[in-house]
Amino acid sequence: MMIPLIDLSKPDSKHMIVKACEELGFFKVVNHGISMEFISKLESEANNFFSLPLADKQRVQQTPLGYGNKSIGHSGDFGWVEYLLLTTNPDSNFQRFQSDFRETFRVALNEYIVAVKRMACEILEIMADGLKIQQRNVFSKLLMDEQSDSVFRLNHYPPRVPNNNDDQKVKNNNLIGFGEHTDPQIISVLRSNNASGLQISLRDGSWISVPPDHTSFFINVGDSLQVMTNGRFQSVKHRVLSNSLNSRLSMIYFGGPPLSEKIAPLASLMEGEQKSLYREFTWFEYKKSVYNSRDDDDDNNDDDEDDDEDTGAQIAPIIKLEEVAVSTGEENEDALLDLLTLPRRSIKVRHSLINISVRLIGGGN
Repeated sequence: MMIPLIDLSKPDSKHMIVKACEELGFFKVVNHGISMEFISKLESEANNFFSLPLADKQRVQQTPLGYGNKSIGHSGDFGWVEYLLLTTNPDSNFQRFQSDFRETFRVALNEYIVAVKRMACEILEIMADGLKIQQRNVFSKLLMDEQSDSVFRLNHYPPRVPNNNDDQKVKNNNLIGFGEHTDPQIISVLRSNNASGLQISLRDGSWISVPPDHTSFFINVGDSLQVMTNGRFQSVKHRVLSNSLNSRLSMIYFGGPPLSEKIAPLASLMEGEQKSLYREFTWFEYKKSVYNSRDDDDDNNDDDEDDDEDTGAQIAPIIKLEEVAVSTGEENEDALLDLLTLPRRSIKVRHSLINISVRLIGGGN
């Protein structure tokens, strides 16, 4: 399957974007207007940072922000990756890490984030046009809000060559750099160097590799956007395999709403008697539920050594409402809470046994 290619300079891009979001939740953009100078400067600075001694990199650490090494997410999942997680507020980053970053790094970071945020907002407004939503900034205003909970991440996947001491997973080229997950935010904007590794999951559950292109950007539909479009757009499940002979460096802007923002399907997208598939929740509640589910997954992870898909996973499950709502009585409420906190593997099994819907009740990141 070909990755949808969207030329942002073309007038028909809105129709192509909507089609890509409905069918795959993922697409590639060209003619994006972001200077290669900004991209190259940040890539150079990031490479310089990741080449520092480990002790120097670990000084840039203020949980949950800052440097991390092979430990993905709150529950300590494992992956062949080191990363730098930052806010998209330049003043906040400077105050937190002012003695740790070179001035050239800080400038390159700020220039890049401003440019990518602008492009993300442009794409969200094109999406709104394609969906025939009168309020063109209905999605983009959430990223432009001063309280927007957006983050920026630099991932570095060191080269990995299997050797005779590696287990069978590694020899079969299944070493996980970053495990299977969807992004919980509204939109993710990814750019990487020319090293391969990124894969996305198709609707039938199969995985396809995404050919790298260092001059283009890749766009992920996030869980929150899936909810706001009442499931018309689908968040894409993706992962990174880390068996390249070359280092892979990726830069990801995660566009998120303010913590207090209420996330629910847009009324303008509800047609006729169409019902909402999702109960309203705040971004803070959703983040909290994600963290709680990861904690429980970690507690129940003692016999899952053969589960390739879960290694290093940072999961933000969309909990979908169907027509059969189990929401009456304390017993049913407890059952829903139990289901919310099950490990992801168990959720899959439980959903195959009982055809019920689950609400986003409490919980977060």
